[in-house]
Amino acid sequence: MSTTVTSPAPLRIGPIALDAPVVLAPMAGITNTAFRRLCREYGAGLYVSEMITTRALVERNATTMRLIRHHESETPRSIQLYGVDPATVEAAVRIIVDEGHADHIDLNFGCPVPKVTRKGGGAALPWKLGLFRDIVTRAARAAGDIPLTVKMRKGIDSDHLTYLDAGRIAEDAGVAAVALHARTAAEFYSGHADWDAIAQLKQVVRSVPVLGNGDIWSADDAARMMAETGCDGVVVGRGCLGRPWLFGDLARALGGPHAAAGEPVDATLGFVCRAFRRHAELLVEFFESEDRGCRDIRKHVAWYFKGYPVGGDIRARLATVSSLAEIDEILAELDGDAPYPGAAAEGQRGRAGTPKRPALPDRWLESRALDADESSAIADAELEHSGG
Repeated sequence: MSTTVTSPAPLRIGPIALDAPVVLAPMAGITNTAFRRLCREYGAGLYVSEMITTRALVERNATTMRLIRHHESETPRSIQLYGVDPATVEAAVRIIVDEGHADHIDLNFGCPVPKVTRKGGGAALPWKLGLFRDIVTRAARAAGDIPLTVKMRKGIDSDHLTYLDAGRIAEDAGVAAVALHARTAAEFYSGHADWDAIAQLKQVVRSVPVLGNGDIWSADDAARMMAETGCDGVVVGRGCLGRPWLFGDLARALGGPHAAAGEPVDATLGFVCRAFRRHAELLVEFFESEDRGCRDIRKHVAWYFKGYPVGGDIRARLATVSSLAEIDEILAELDGDAPYPGAAAEGQRGRAGTPKRPALPDRWLESRALDADESSAIADAELEHSGG
């Protein structure tokens, strides 16, 4: 499934030394404690939480406080924050640091979804250079010894690119690393990631690691990205959906001698069934509810069994399970010896979407500076819930 390549230099995110230069990208509704633990069981790297909104954290929203909790086995602990108001972002960072919630903090400037960008957040925010600088500078200062990183996109669209300016600002502000999803907000997840942009950012940001994100579906893709762009590590999102063992492949291909134990995965149908069952078990533990955990695993069915000889009837039954016993009963009907299906199981996973005009605040693109009306609206633009 992957080819071992010459190991790159070890990746350090501030004081954190990673066994493999690999980061799990935050994905709303996916990268909860259960999924992070599962990925960690297969490989090595840094595993980031779902996106947490700073307003919800500062207001100590119950769901948010649950989402920032880590299992005792998780180390280093990583939390991604989203916010548009410098004071609120700074306050959220101080809560994480002062109360010891994480060993690493990432700031989200890459989310392309309308509910985020229409408030000036996510991939829309770096267009406003002063606002971006203020948020990152204050957050980095508040983080102190905890490494703080930023994840961003190329920009809003091809006419409004921001990543090179944002990379310089973030580096000057004292971040520990910069990650680039090599698409614009307008592209959403469509088309092909522009790896040349990652190479350009690497030429601009020289004192801290640059991480590449976009179209990594296999360990070979990750190795090729690092070779072609010179980036210091990779951020993996949709490629691991229904395939948490990808982190084992990545660790064997990119990590040091202790990054991953054992031989490359032989992903028979039986192997996939065991991974699916383990994921469900961890979700039940995370939600402290068998019904809730089993309801959550339903959305993973198509990803896990992509390309495998699993009929529509069984897929439909798995997509309505409500107990672990029911999962066991259904999986027992499958041929565990069915081999890995090759190309049918490879390639893109998750929804790509189509290019679309980003939703933005009124007159957002008229200037790269905030005007008086935009400044007064920023504090009220914070999302009140987590995820995105």
